[in-house]
Amino acid sequence: MVWFNSKRIFCSPMKCGIILTVPCCVFWLFIQIQWLKGNEGFSCCHWNTGKNLTILLWHWPFEIPYSLGGDVCWDLYRIPHCKLVDRRSLFPSADVVVFHNRELIQGSQKLPTEFPRPRGQRWAWMSLEPPHHNGNLQQFANIFNMTISYRRDADITIPYGELLPLESEGSLVEDNSVNKSSLVCWVVSNYQSHHKRSRVFKELSAVVPVQVYGNWKQKPLSSKDLLPTISRCYFYLAFENSEAKDYITEKLWKNAYQGGAVPVVLGPPMSHYKDVAPPNSFIHIDEFKSVKEMGQYLQQLHSSPQKLRPL
Repeated sequence: MVWFNSKRIFCSPMKCGIILTVPCCVFWLFIQIQWLKGNEGFSCCHWNTGKNLTILLWHWPFEIPYSLGGDVCWDLYRIPHCKLVDRRSLFPSADVVVFHNRELIQGSQKLPTEFPRPRGQRWAWMSLEPPHHNGNLQQFANIFNMTISYRRDADITIPYGELLPLESEGSLVEDNSVNKSSLVCWVVSNYQSHHKRSRVFKELSAVVPVQVYGNWKQKPLSSKDLLPTISRCYFYLAFENSEAKDYITEKLWKNAYQGGAVPVVLGPPMSHYKDVAPPNSFIHIDEFKSVKEMGQYLQQLHSSPQKLRPL
């Protein structure tokens, strides 16, 4: 049986349409700042003295700046003794300096290697992209002290989504299958024929009808229309463009779960999904001998709605 339990889906901001994209991601560093507090190699003692821990964002990811006015650590997250800044003049006094990988690889930003690096200052490498999009990282060997990534083995993990328990116990969300009009749907803009997900889609669409939206089919969806459109589908193809370790993006957390469709997933191994998603809340392509068999299974579930409880 495919079902969803009484959990609240929390979607991490980086690719979920939330305005404070980058500050929120950096705040994950604050939330997990105990890594710094408990690390013997971190020479600062701000947590005992009451002095702020200064985190400098050397450049804004994707060159999109946001206001850091006021005490953003405390005002937004009630995290004391930290200060997030983007003024490079504060480099000598910064405890942590964060660098987003894409701009470094593309050459639009450079590391401040011409400046003396203060003793005890940590440099953090940040990327939410899979390995094949990160370029040649050999040039950064022995430069960074810590990593910020979606991967669970990073020093600071920023997942694309996370499950948080409800504040109060509740029952399963009422079945909304009466509003369903499509068996399977997929929203895709970056369609590349050599991707595995493209080949799976082609095979699957020969077995079951797949409603496709996005720029690839000249059917773009606004952020306002995205989830309502997906909510009319029984199943959503949460197909990643990379089968990388821990790379589970908003395609699962936002599009499928928040959209109220059962996710059919393609990405890292099934065990990675089981580690982060509710039991029996997704269908992994590796569970089937063939794409045709999976398509037939989706048809069987559709014909037996009592087995299906979408979010």
